[in-house]
Amino acid sequence: MQVTFKLFATLMRHLPPGAKRHAVTLEFGAGEAVTPNQLIERFAVPRSEVHLVLVNGVYLAEDGRDTPLRDGDQLAIWPPVAGG
Repeated sequence: MQVTFKLFATLMRHLPPGAKRHAVTLEFGAGEAVTPNQLIERFAVPRSEVHLVLVNGVYLAEDGRDTPLRDGDQLAIWPPVAGG
């Protein structure tokens, strides 16, 4: 199974070496389940900095972040941002 993991803005510092721009492609064994929360933990992204979580461009509320990702999914995480 292959999942694209994207971190934006100040969260990019949590991506592993070799990440291209703001994303890394992760490989998992067949049948291995991984959730957004597990990836947040694995890459040591502080929960206080996780604001917007999208799977394939669709917002994922906190209560859905333990749903297993599927092959080809793109998980994108944004910190809180402000602007004007």
